[in-house]
Amino acid sequence: MFVASRATILHADLDAFYASVEQRDDPDLRGKPIIVGMGVVLAASYEAKARGVRTAMGGRQARRLCPEAVVVSPRMSAYSAASEAVFEVFRRTTPLVEGLSIDEAFLDVGGLAKISGSPAEIAARLRAEVLRTVGLPITVGVARTKFLAKVASAVAKPNGLLVVEPERELAFLHPLPIERLWGVGEKTAVKLRQRGIFTVGDVAQLAERSLVAIVGPAAGRHLHALAIGRDPRRVVVGQRRHSIGSQHALGSRRRSAAELDAVVVGIVDRVARRLRGARRVCRTVVLRLRFDDYTRATRSHTLAEPTSHTGQLLTVTRNLIAAVAPTIERRGLTLVGVALSNLEDDDPLQLPLPIDRHGGSALDATVDDVRDRFGSRAVTRAVLLNRDEGVVMPMLPD
Repeated sequence: MFVASRATILHADLDAFYASVEQRDDPDLRGKPIIVGMGVVLAASYEAKARGVRTAMGGRQARRLCPEAVVVSPRMSAYSAASEAVFEVFRRTTPLVEGLSIDEAFLDVGGLAKISGSPAEIAARLRAEVLRTVGLPITVGVARTKFLAKVASAVAKPNGLLVVEPERELAFLHPLPIERLWGVGEKTAVKLRQRGIFTVGDVAQLAERSLVAIVGPAAGRHLHALAIGRDPRRVVVGQRRHSIGSQHALGSRRRSAAELDAVVVGIVDRVARRLRGARRVCRTVVLRLRFDDYTRATRSHTLAEPTSHTGQLLTVTRNLIAAVAPTIERRGLTLVGVALSNLEDDDPLQLPLPIDRHGGSALDATVDDVRDRFGSRAVTRAVLLNRDEGVVMPMLPD
C-alpha cells in the first residue's frame, strides 16, 4: 500500500473554466457576470454564480436570477486549445500528471524537492506560469493524498492555493460537511443527516460497521477510510478512462417522447463512436437524468457480453428511458446523459461474418470511416437530420 509521508500531491483545477476563457479573450467581459450557453447554462463566471446561476440551469431562469449577465455562445475549440496549453505547463512541472478532465489534474511532485523546491513553492510557480502563459486563474490544493488535495482545492477556490500538512489533516477535514466526501450524493447525505451525521468528523467517529449498516458495505468502508484521512491511491500517468459518456442539457421546455428519443440517439451514437475509436468495449450502460426540480436519477444495465455496437447500446438505453418514462412525464427533464462503463480493450476475433464477438457491426465501422474522412456530420441517422444534437464537450484523449 502506498501512503505518502509528506504533502506532495497537487490537485490543480482551473476556475470557472469556460467563462474564464471568455473573459480572458474579451477584456470587456472581465469582472462581469458571464453565462456560457444560450438555451442551457454550460458554465458561469463567479460573478454569475454569486447570483445563483448554476450549470445545466435553463437560460430563462438564469437570466431571471441575473438579468445583467452577458450570455455568450460556447467556443469549444478555444477551450480545447486552452486546456492543451495548461496541460503543457503541468507536464513541464512534473512528469507525473494524471488528468481528470480538460480543466483539472493531479500532479505528484514528491521527487522534485532538490531541483524545484517545496511542494508549496512548486504549486505557487505553477499558478503563476498558468496565468502568465495561458492567461487563466487556477486553484491548487496540496496534500498527502489525492482526496485531501482535491478537497483543499475546492476549499481554496477561486484562484487560491491551500496546503494541508499531514499534522493538520484531520483538523482541516473533520469540520467540513459530509458532502465533501467522495461518494456522498443527495441520497446518502439524507441517510446520514437523518441519523445526526452532519460533518466528516461525525463520520470518522462512527465505527466502520455502523457506517456499513447505514450505507452498505462498499460505501461504508470507502467513506470511513476517507473520513480518517486514508487514501492510498497513487498519481497514475496515462491511465485509461473508467467510463466514456456524454450528456445533453434540454432546458426548461418540455420535450415529446420522439424529441427525447432523438436526443438519446444522438448521445448514444456519439459515445459509441468514441468507444470504438478508443478500441474498447463496454459491459454497462448508465443513464443519468436531471429533473425540473434539480433532483437526479441514475439507472444502469449490465450486459452479458461486452459490446461497442451502437444498435445494441441504443436498445439498452431506450429500455432504461422507458422504465422511468412516467417520472419524466410527471416531473419534467432538464438533462439526460449516457455513460458506458466496465470498459475492456477490444480484441476482436477474425470471423467470416461482419459481426465481431462483441456485437459490433460492419455498418458501424463503415460509418466511422466515412466520418473520419469527411467530418462527423457527413453521415448521420435519419432521426437526427435538421436537429440540434447539442454541444459536444471537449474531452481529454483516452
